Amino acid sequence: MTKIYYFSGTGNSLWSAKKIARIIGEPCELRNIGVEAEKDEIIIEARAVILVYPSYAYGLPLIVRRFVKKLVLKTPYLAAFVTYGSDPGGTQAELSRLLKKKKISSLYFGKIPAMENYISVFGPPKEEQIAKRAAMQEEATEKAAHCVIERRTNRVFTFRPLSSFISFLFSLGVKIFYKHYRVSGKCNGCGVCERVCPVAGIKMSEKRPIFSGKCENCAACIDICPLRAIQFGRARFGTRGYCHPDISIGELGRALNNGL
Repeated sequence: MTKIYYFSGTGNSLWSAKKIARIIGEPCELRNIGVEAEKDEIIIEARAVILVYPSYAYGLPLIVRRFVKKLVLKTPYLAAFVTYGSDPGGTQAELSRLLKKKKISSLYFGKIPAMENYISVFGPPKEEQIAKRAAMQEEATEKAAHCVIERRTNRVFTFRPLSSFISFLFSLGVKIFYKHYRVSGKCNGCGVCERVCPVAGIKMSEKRPIFSGKCENCAACIDICPLRAIQFGRARFGTRGYCHPDISIGELGRALNNGL
């Protein structure tokens, strides 16, 4: 069996993970890194392992980093695909460095362009942008799946000092960003933000979201809030958000952790 592990805030990586599973045409098991990373030890035995995750400030999300460090891999083949909006920077280089000690005989690193969801910095997306990037993501994901089928291998250049520095600064920021989230009076306590958080970093208290230090700054709560009632950075109250058009709210967060 092929095992696919994904981390996804607004659905880009989840969509690609699901499509790869469909294309490779063999039994697959999809696992949510947001859930799996909580385990003390993660032993994966599979015919092939696929990782799908986003790039955060030219590096790996903190939870993906922790997940990979815990991995005990018993597989002859691993393929890793980064989804990105602007530029993946040294994300694959960082993963390559982490996997160096895992002793996997065959490795492949790929890139999948997707819609930028970090509206706190880049602002809200336009419809034409979403359509264009969705088409790019579909084409790149199909190619990614065939790379897995053909068991392609490659290597990445691991010396990326600028990316490492930017990722390091972002990692420091993530530890305090959650303290600067603001909720407007329009919040009706629907709990969508709590449900879509992939790391269970939000808890509802008296019908108001409480943000915690588990936050990965994935932007899911900001993007998907039905009333646009969460503010952070350029994502002001009422700012239009983004969710992959073919991923439902019910699939996000920690809901999907099963076989396909």
